[in-house]
Amino acid sequence: MTNFGTIKAYDSGNGNGTIAPEQGGEPLHFGKNDVQQRAAEPQQGQRYGYDTKQAGGGKVHATNLRQQHRSDAHGQAEAGDPQAQQAMQQMG
Repeated sequence: MTNFGTIKAYDSGNGNGTIAPEQGGEPLHFGKNDVQQRAAEPQQGQRYGYDTKQAGGGKVHATNLRQQHRSDAHGQAEAGDPQAQQAMQQMG
């Protein structure tokens, strides 16, 4: 299941960042290799879809990050994705 969140921070020097889940909870860490569109670096405030994986020590990390555009959320909401529908309501 795809989750959605907003980039909280990204350090291009070390290739690590955090994403704040839309559904709440602690920000999740991710690395440069977890970002699907490697040509563009994540910027604070951008909305991304992501999956999660369990890492060493039982911590959950974000993986397979995909930048979301307004049209992406529309398509997912129309397809019945409840998280996308909620996000569309929040976007107004």
